Amino acid sequence: MGGTANRGQVVRVGNTVRRPLHPGSDGVHALLRHLEDAGFDGAPRLFGVDAQQREVLSYVNGVAPIQPYPEWALTDEALVSVALLLRRYHDAVVTFDPSEYEWPLRIPPGYGPPLVSHNDPNLDNVVFRDGQACALIDFDLAGPGSAIWDVATAARLWVPLRAEEDVTDSRRGRGLSRLRLFVDAYGVGAADRPLLAEALTPSHDWIYRIIRDAAHHGHIGFGRYWTPDVAARIDRTRRWLVQHAAALRAVLL
Repeated sequence: MGGTANRGQVVRVGNTVRRPLHPGSDGVHALLRHLEDAGFDGAPRLFGVDAQQREVLSYVNGVAPIQPYPEWALTDEALVSVALLLRRYHDAVVTFDPSEYEWPLRIPPGYGPPLVSHNDPNLDNVVFRDGQACALIDFDLAGPGSAIWDVATAARLWVPLRAEEDVTDSRRGRGLSRLRLFVDAYGVGAADRPLLAEALTPSHDWIYRIIRDAAHHGHIGFGRYWTPDVAARIDRTRRWLVQHAAALRAVLL
């Protein structure tokens, strides 16, 4: 178990998941406790830390899409359900005070009212049941951010927003219409939509800078991920976002 960052280090033990601690664990643990107290059922529950110094989380029943992505995860219905889940998360986390904790990662300022954003709502970090997104997992990159930043990140990954040559499934050619569908389903207000458009490229740069730098500093998982082909695709995506900035902004207004 485990994604790119911690593949092979995450194990299921009965109805729990054991994950390695990381520099932001104290804050993430407080965040998960807050979500439970707020009645948000779309995140794992924290049970504590075991004798091996691993965090112990509840196992979330369901399926997280992994490559090759199943067709049900690429439908408009799945996309809408991700938007609704993300909105529920933001509604629950808005009252969480992160100031008492150390957060290794923070987004750039200026992207709306601050809250602790997930920052990595990739396809394999969303659990589905019966074709509907039901939970966010892997909060390792969570930190002081904003709802707009999370929406921009999720839209880039789920719509997806990238060069057509890199979309080889049923979503190809539907980037703009699916972006509008996602943003409408989330309920982004008219006043925030220009800011959302502005966040698309910076959110892309932010996450891949983290991955690239970690790979260059010897992180095993990210080092395996950061191949020349992946780096080229990331560059193509960035060029596509810049070249289509006007169209992306127009479809949001």
